[in-house]
Amino acid sequence: MADGYDDVRRDTAVLSDKVFRRLSDFVQNEVGIKMPPAKKTMLEARLQRRLRKLGIGSFEQYSDYVFSPKGTESELVHMIDAVTTNKTDFFREPNHFDYLTRHALPTLIESTGAGAMRPLMLWSAGCSTGEEPYTLTMVLSEFAERAPGGRFSFTIIATDISTKVLGIAKEAIYDEEKIQPVPMPLRKKYLLKGKDVSKKLVRIVPELRRNVIFRRLNFMDDDFGFRETMDVVFCRNVVIYFDKPTQERLLTKFAKYLQPDGYLFMGHSETIAGLSVPFTQVAPTIYRVRK
Repeated sequence: MADGYDDVRRDTAVLSDKVFRRLSDFVQNEVGIKMPPAKKTMLEARLQRRLRKLGIGSFEQYSDYVFSPKGTESELVHMIDAVTTNKTDFFREPNHFDYLTRHALPTLIESTGAGAMRPLMLWSAGCSTGEEPYTLTMVLSEFAERAPGGRFSFTIIATDISTKVLGIAKEAIYDEEKIQPVPMPLRKKYLLKGKDVSKKLVRIVPELRRNVIFRRLNFMDDDFGFRETMDVVFCRNVVIYFDKPTQERLLTKFAKYLQPDGYLFMGHSETIAGLSVPFTQVAPTIYRVRK
């Protein structure tokens, strides 16, 4: 790896079509994310920061380094962090949480005892910086307080391929502006204000953080490594970045890790229409494993 390139040269490094194809083919094969030529400018801009940090003067050198034994060990994860999109919010697509508590949970309790006879298992797949799993643990905690006899328990497993966003999620510290979608009663109940009020930071309370287990997971892996079988999977605004064959393989794997009649929640920009997958729609963007 070379050092000593001046800032001007590093800031104006150009991603050639050849190197773009090398990197984009790897990203699609390894991570599943589509990288058509239209994304070349985006990839170039995001990787410029890695070139500057490493002191590398060209994308050709960067690609050689990232696929070298040393780069594979130390840089590959940073490249994947750079190319993944991590857009999320608290209580995003709120009708999903309403359906979960009004329909899915009562159905699962009655049919399988999930949450009552044993802990409900929920997977936040593609959890990004944690807003989704922490929203879910708020929603499920509120549901538990209203459950007959107060008998309702759950565990949330939250996964992402990006180590960077998983680190943020585990810290569970957010700017106050990020928590605006959280209803005020839940803010008072589940969020702690930082001691330095000028920084305007809040943190998820410990009892909620204990309900979420964070793991790094690549959707392209043959085996996700779960010993648990899930009752509910939230995978929203993720599969849209994959091509159709990858979507079918991934959704079929989701069904493998779901209980019979388990629920899959997808983003409102996503659909299983036209896909050969073992799910049946029960509400807009909400599906159950087909019997």
